[in-house]
Amino acid sequence: MEEVKDQEQIEQYLQAYQIKHIFNEPLLPHLSLHRFKQGEYICTQGESSPYVFILVKGKVKVFTTSAEGKALIISFKKPLEVLGEIEYFRGIDFLNTVEVISPVLAIGIHYRWLNKYGRDHAPLLQFLLDIITQKYCVKSNSLSFNLMHPVEVRLASYVLSVTSDEADAPYEGQVGAVNLKDAANLIGTSYRHLNRVIKQFCAEGLIERANGGILVKDREGLRTLAGNNIYE
Repeated sequence: MEEVKDQEQIEQYLQAYQIKHIFNEPLLPHLSLHRFKQGEYICTQGESSPYVFILVKGKVKVFTTSAEGKALIISFKKPLEVLGEIEYFRGIDFLNTVEVISPVLAIGIHYRWLNKYGRDHAPLLQFLLDIITQKYCVKSNSLSFNLMHPVEVRLASYVLSVTSDEADAPYEGQVGAVNLKDAANLIGTSYRHLNRVIKQFCAEGLIERANGGILVKDREGLRTLAGNNIYE
């Protein structure tokens, strides 16, 4: 994580997402901007952080890990999203791990300033409440998705979620080898079954194997197969 000393850029994001009104005047000077690299963890399950983050650029993967080491995707998040607000209100360690999929910028609010200036500010509390209720719905849908949909649909959704359709993205259309090793656990299937489905997708021209990973060849075909991309 790198802190970016640029109050003007913070102001631009507040205006762009129309969220300046949720902060009162005493809190605004204490907002900070943080940059995270692809593959970096913004937060790790079981650990703590002194910040609540508002995601304003980039994409992250949220997943939980069992005591046995198995991981399950909860969702993929794009702006505008908040990370750490439940943990802040409950005074607990992070419930999930958040990994950066594409380079991220996030506005950070340190706990001490939230405690001092934000606890009684109704617009901020309403904003965070809306975020929390939305997360509850997403998590419920995600768990149902893993139980009710076949591996083909889940893999198509996963591939769409971890690749980009932006022309200038360096990771466009690619899922690396490390991701493939994790994908079976993350979407709740065996590695053997995952390989069978990957072969099926290759035969159908949806993807191809490349450099130990896979390359997306037919994004629209994957979208049709995935339907509503529940991981997002």
